[in-house]
Amino acid sequence: MSRSTAGPEIERLIQLLARLPGLGPRSARRAALALVKKKDQLLVPLAGAMTVAAERILTCSVCGNIDTADPCTLCTDPTRDSKTIIVVEDVSDLWALERAGAMKARYHVLGGTLSPLDGVGPEDLNIESLVGRCSTGEVLEVILAVNATVDGQTTAHVITDRLTGTPVKVSRLAHGVPVGGELDYLDEGTLAAAIRARTPF
Repeated sequence: MSRSTAGPEIERLIQLLARLPGLGPRSARRAALALVKKKDQLLVPLAGAMTVAAERILTCSVCGNIDTADPCTLCTDPTRDSKTIIVVEDVSDLWALERAGAMKARYHVLGGTLSPLDGVGPEDLNIESLVGRCSTGEVLEVILAVNATVDGQTTAHVITDRLTGTPVKVSRLAHGVPVGGELDYLDEGTLAAAIRARTPF
């Protein structure tokens, strides 16, 4: 049994930091020590920012994004293509696509993927509101930008089935060789997907 080396407040800070993705107990101790050492420059501003975030951050009732306004900034942006919706699993995926800057479309965050083993069914995801958004006649295309996992592909198939009666075209992200990738380092599934999705040169 490890002995406590700091007061309960610091130990609590370490325990909470250790719950963050990518931080284990040792990394959490280093982060806590850095925060405590630079209390005025790091700890106090971080605590203030987290308090404000906890009070003001909302989930967008239209797309499921997180923001300080509802509808969110992306949903109210008039320069975005309202005829196209990109469907993502999580807000982190939305942020990744926005960083890429490939398309200025609307989004829809599912809040996860179907996973029968974990007890996640269609009713646990943000699918019904997507069907509602696509039933208005304004949306022409839905791009499924879900991960290329078994759960992601199962989710994509369920969404496609649910959108059958709507006037939208359903497409998905291309799968295959990444930019800068070398064939020798790719797995067989990726190579097979790349061959099936080949395009004219």
